[in-house]
Amino acid sequence: MAHPKRKTSSTRRDKRRTHDKAVLPTLSRCSATDTVHRRHTAYEVDSNLYYNGKLMIENKA
Repeated sequence: MAHPKRKTSSTRRDKRRTHDKAVLPTLSRCSATDTVHRRHTAYEVDSNLYYNGKLMIENKA
């Protein structure tokens, strides 16, 4: 197994880790139902499934 020739400096290590941070998802408000949901994701309101402000699947029950 290969071994590193030199110790990785803390600056180089931290530069590599800059993109490993947690990011909050982008939220949008639906124009039809006025609910907050994640972008580009189907969401449920009163057992009905909406996507992009349009009713996709209506619950019959």
